[in-house]
Amino acid sequence: MADTPLLKTPLYDLHVELGAKMVPFAGYDMPVQYDGVMPEHNHTRAEAGLFDVSHMGQARYVGDEAALEEVLTADLSALKPGEQKYTLLLNAEGGIKDDLMVSRPFGADGGLFLVVNAACKRGDFDYLGEIVGDQGTLTEMPERALLALQGPSAAQVVIDLGFDVADMVFMDARVIERNGVKYYLSRSGYTGEDGFEISVPEGAAEAFARELLADMRVKPIGLGARDSLRLEAGLCLYGHDMDETITPIEAALTWAVAKSRRERADFAGAGRILDQIANKPAKKRVGIALKDRAPAREGTEIAINGEIVGVVTSGGFGPTVGAPVAMGYVPTEHATPGTALELLVRGKARAAEVAKTPFAPHRFHRG
Repeated sequence: MADTPLLKTPLYDLHVELGAKMVPFAGYDMPVQYDGVMPEHNHTRAEAGLFDVSHMGQARYVGDEAALEEVLTADLSALKPGEQKYTLLLNAEGGIKDDLMVSRPFGADGGLFLVVNAACKRGDFDYLGEIVGDQGTLTEMPERALLALQGPSAAQVVIDLGFDVADMVFMDARVIERNGVKYYLSRSGYTGEDGFEISVPEGAAEAFARELLADMRVKPIGLGARDSLRLEAGLCLYGHDMDETITPIEAALTWAVAKSRRERADFAGAGRILDQIANKPAKKRVGIALKDRAPAREGTEIAINGEIVGVVTSGGFGPTVGAPVAMGYVPTEHATPGTALELLVRGKARAAEVAKTPFAPHRFHRG
């Protein structure tokens, strides 16, 4: 509701001190930019950007993991200690309730660490609690902040602060104790760059952020550049590029449904999802490249030969690409890269075409 006070992350005072422009986001007062979206975007691609993602939901699960698998697409039995997976949370019809990260940083018997989207966390945790019942315990962790350090200099910055992470590769996860503080680190992020997401006790968050920012390679980055970075990387934003009406196959996230899970067909909406894998869905998420310099925003209608066939779900200017980029849904028979499209902006058709994603190459550290 409009009169509900906005929540603040443990880094709120630091954002204000650094001159951030604050905006409401998922019920929190969050920094959208400091020096401008373009320079923040470019700095992350060139050096290292520090993002406050403490608004996201963190939780630990201990118990029967098969119960959790009923509504997740990952094979948790194959998740080794020190590994993390991207997975999807499904409703009964196979629609996507959220996308999340699940890891095993605590060792073989320490349970799972989950990170879910901010706007979905209350619903996610309630839903998961209902699913597992007395077969496991899901413990929310609001007492922990979450920071993301992204960019080609991120690893060396973290190493220079004394963290033993040189051997970590993309999607590794571990707990590291430093100066009496336990950090949960995963070598991952949502920008297409190498980097880390780091969970830290809220009382230690500001001091840790200041340590990172004391390094000349690191600058604070707001939500604006986070969005342009993930769009160039071809990464979905929940509530925009996917929601409960969209399946993993329609969202072009078939890879997130583990092959072993497809074989067992033991997850919510399996019949619908497996049928779409076998016979193709009616629509599919695609990348879209525009022929002119003006961006196409979310909600822009997509047409082929004058007939409206879909809608843009994310769009903006890609600073790294040097051109506007977008994603949206079109009929599967028109999802081939190079297919000519028209984007209808204020009644005027603008030339575009289906494009491969990512628009900017991923630079995850795979060893």
